[in-house]
Amino acid sequence: MRRFLVAFPLLLALAACASSTSDLEGPTDPMGDFRLGHVGVVAPNLQKLLVSRDATQEEWIEAMTDALGQRFSRFDGDRYYHLGVSVEAYSLPPPIIPGKSALALNVTLWDDAAQAKMNAEPKQIQVIKVFESRISKNRDEQLTGLAEEAARLVEVWLREMQDSDGWFTTPAGTDMAPVAGPASGNDAEAGVVVPPEVVAITNSAASAASTSR
Repeated sequence: MRRFLVAFPLLLALAACASSTSDLEGPTDPMGDFRLGHVGVVAPNLQKLLVSRDATQEEWIEAMTDALGQRFSRFDGDRYYHLGVSVEAYSLPPPIIPGKSALALNVTLWDDAAQAKMNAEPKQIQVIKVFESRISKNRDEQLTGLAEEAARLVEVWLREMQDSDGWFTTPAGTDMAPVAGPASGNDAEAGVVVPPEVVAITNSAASAASTSR
């Protein structure tokens, strides 16, 4: 028991210092034929939970777009996939106030070549920061950390689906989408045809952002 009491503060410190992007510093472990095509992030139903500091739809859209781009642009497979993400709820408690930082997303993955969803129902991604130092982090750092952890959990989910359902393993003889730079909108010359639904939610977010300015 005594050893546990001595070790427990150390475990808390290590957990608090853990970074959601530390795995990006080493070599990239390929994820089958995955290559990121387009990211569409929206937050039309965004809810602030419990005692939380404010964050706008635009801030969450920017943070999630950046975090997903940073994480998934490392893969250079032979087939494009598009991410459609809806930010649903968040909690950014101020220092001292009891509560946990949290973020909830719905995620849909599209196969560009097949022009079809990979998951029939959106995947729910939830981040809850159990061990964190809100004393040393300001609101923006909290927000960024939640977005980066959510992006990491999206990769965890994709790898789980690769193992369990064979995602990102193109059957022999299947036509491949030509490999070019990441797409922004519909770009036939690049060989990428972004699903209209993904383009629509991205355009909706851009329109909302411009209206609020």
